[in-house]
Amino acid sequence: MQIEVLESGQNFLEFKIKGERHTFPQLLKHYLLKNPNVEFASYKLEHPLDKDALFIVKTKKGKPIQALREANKSMLADIKEFKKKVEEAFK
Repeated sequence: MQIEVLESGQNFLEFKIKGERHTFPQLLKHYLLKNPNVEFASYKLEHPLDKDALFIVKTKKGKPIQALREANKSMLADIKEFKKKVEEAFK
């Protein structure tokens, strides 16, 4: 996965996630929107056959990169918790 930053501002970030269609961008969007400081988070595919997702994040408060870091941290914590639950369930 590669990330290409297209535009970055105080409360706005636009970037492209290369090689990703819906799975990871949808997960990232979900976690970003859980943050009360995020005003808008979404992605789009420019073309139905495109393999790159164009992502936009706008914050009410704080920098978008911080919201991305928090979303990543939250995703990792949930994945670790899920892994633990699966291991317990299938001993």
